[in-house]
Amino acid sequence: MPYQDGVADAQAIFRAAVRGAQADVLLTQTPWTTWTPQRLDRYRRIVVVGMGKAAMAMAGMVEQQLTERIGEGLVVVPHGYAQAPLPHGPAPQRIPVMEAGHPVPDKHSVQAARRILELAAGCTEDDLLLVLISGGGSALCTDFEPPVTLADAQHTFRLLLESGADIYQMNTVRKHLSRIGGGRLAQAAAPADVLALVISDVVGDDLSVIASGPTVPDPTTFAEAIAVLRRFGLWHRVPASVRTRLEAGVTDPSLETPKPADPRFARVVTRLIGTNRRALEAAADEARQRGYSVRIVTDRLTGEAREVAPQLVAALRDVRENRPVCLLWGGETTVTVRGRGRGGRNQELALAAALAMEGWEASAVLLSGGTDGRDGPTDAAGAWTTPDTASRARSCGLDPQAYLEDNNAYAFFEALEQLLFTGPTHTNVMDVQVGLRR
Repeated sequence: MPYQDGVADAQAIFRAAVRGAQADVLLTQTPWTTWTPQRLDRYRRIVVVGMGKAAMAMAGMVEQQLTERIGEGLVVVPHGYAQAPLPHGPAPQRIPVMEAGHPVPDKHSVQAARRILELAAGCTEDDLLLVLISGGGSALCTDFEPPVTLADAQHTFRLLLESGADIYQMNTVRKHLSRIGGGRLAQAAAPADVLALVISDVVGDDLSVIASGPTVPDPTTFAEAIAVLRRFGLWHRVPASVRTRLEAGVTDPSLETPKPADPRFARVVTRLIGTNRRALEAAADEARQRGYSVRIVTDRLTGEAREVAPQLVAALRDVRENRPVCLLWGGETTVTVRGRGRGGRNQELALAAALAMEGWEASAVLLSGGTDGRDGPTDAAGAWTTPDTASRARSCGLDPQAYLEDNNAYAFFEALEQLLFTGPTHTNVMDVQVGLRR
C-alpha cells in the first residue's frame, strides 16, 4: 500500500463512517408511524425541541417530514454551528436554532434550557413534545438548581473534563446539578406525550447518559455523584455551592432525580436511531469497496488514550492476511490532562500510536477521529500516523515523547501536516479509529 494511498483510503473510510451517522440518513430509515406514541393526526400540535451537535440537522429533517404540523420549538447547537452549512439534508426554517457553549455551558445554555422547559411545561395531554437528542446536550442546554450558579457549574465542568472521568461519571454529577437532565425534561412535559429521538455519543448507548438523559429515568443518585468527585480528587476543589447541593440531595429524597417507577414516564417513548456501530458498518462498506478485508474490532473502545494506542498498533501488527486489511474500532477514550499543550483524545491516541509504530517496517496507517469533527478544544477532528511519523518528527527537531507528556498533540501533528479536518459534521457518535495494513 503506497504511503499516500493508505492515508487517502483511511480518510475516505472515516468520512464514510461520519456519513452513516448523519441525520438525513438516520431519519429516512424508519417510518414515523413506528416512532410516535399515537397517530400524528391525534395531536393538537407538535412542539419540537432539541439539544446537541446533531440537533439542527435533525430539526431540518423533522420539518421536511412534518411540515405544517409543527407548532413552537427550539433547538440548541454549539457556537458556530448555526452558520456552518449542513453537509447533507435541509436546514430548519420554522424551528428556531440557538447557539450555546460546549463543552462548558455558558449563559446561552441556561437561556436555552429555560426556554425549552417553558415549552415543555406549556404542553397539554393533546400535544406531542418531540425531543431531538444528541451528543453535547449536557453542556448546550442546562440550568442549575440553587445554590449552584453558572460560574460554579462552569468550574465543575472544567474540572471533570480534565480529570480523566468518563462520560458516565461526568454525567452522574451533571444530572444532579441540572434542572433538565436526569429525566426532568419529561417530568416538566407531563401530561403530554413525549417522543425522544436519540443519536448516541456514549459507549454502550445508555439512554440515561446521552445528553444527561433528559427524557428517561435516572438510575444514579446524589450519593454516587459525590463518590465520583471524591474518586477523582475533586470534592474539595469544586465550589462550596456544588457540595451543598449534592449533600442536600443525599439527606432529602424529594430532591432526587425521577426514577423508573415515576408515573410521568408512562407517556414517554425514547428511540435510539443512531449509534457508533452504525457508523462503523458504513465505514466497513467503504473499506470493502476499496478492496480491504474488514474486521470491526469493537464499538466499545475505552480507556486512557495513550494506553489504548499501543493495543491498537499491536492488533494491526498481528494481522496475518495476504491482502489489504482494515481494522475498525469505535468508542471514546479519555485523557488525563497533565501538560499545558493543546489537543484532544484522538490526537493524543495518534501520537501515542506514532511512538508504538516507530521502527515498524510495514505499509500501515492508523487514523483516529471524532465523528463530530472536533477533537477536544481544537479545530481538528483528529490525526493520522504511520510507522515513519516519529522518525520524520525527530528529523524536524520534534520529540514525540515530550509532546505527548505535554498533551500537545495538536502542535505535533500540525507541524507534520497530519491533522484530520472535517469541519462541523452536525452529528456525533463518538470516535472512529481506522487501521490499514498491506
